[in-house]
Amino acid sequence: MKSLNGINWHPGEAFTAECKTQGCNEVPRPDCTCGIYASKSLDHLRRLGYIEHRIHGEVCLWGTVVEHEGGWRAQFAYPKNLILPLSAVPLGMSSVESRLTTLAAYGSDIFVLGETGTVPLWRTGSGVDANGLDLLVQRCSEWYARRAEQRRIKRGDRVAVIGHGIAVVEHADNNQVQAVLGGRSVLRIEREEVVWCERNTRWETAMDAGVNFTARRM
Repeated sequence: MKSLNGINWHPGEAFTAECKTQGCNEVPRPDCTCGIYASKSLDHLRRLGYIEHRIHGEVCLWGTVVEHEGGWRAQFAYPKNLILPLSAVPLGMSSVESRLTTLAAYGSDIFVLGETGTVPLWRTGSGVDANGLDLLVQRCSEWYARRAEQRRIKRGDRVAVIGHGIAVVEHADNNQVQAVLGGRSVLRIEREEVVWCERNTRWETAMDAGVNFTARRM
């Protein structure tokens, strides 16, 4: 996890401010801009554009602390809790588990920011919270369902017949795909030979992959 200026925050270690502008021996100084910044309100961070797609949360500040109108500058800091916007959470459950393991190492409570507010995901001392886990499982299930629908070839889809052009699907089932190439040639292709190309984001098939041609009368 990194601060907004790219400095690593290590689990189990207090983050210590350093002065990068005037080389202050005591950080923060009232007449400098050095220190660890924390806002007094979530709305303030939201107005600055720091909330969307970013992990945020509450932080413990200590040492020398300078108060300002909108927040504080501190000498030391450590996360009290972490809040993850859903947009910052991976879609695959294996990736979610990896991300959660990384963040749990900080020993802070973890929440997910859903449409109706924050939902607990990880509690220090007790582990995964069922409410947050259910939210992530539901989100992943919905994503997989949409992805499966997108990968189901259907009438009107385009199929790139390598070396010949783009055919338009007229009918498709589990065994065969019927498509029209150039408005005249009807192709009958074994379903298993029509594959989704992630790189080109399209359906593709090769001419030697069980493709049968017939001519359509005009």
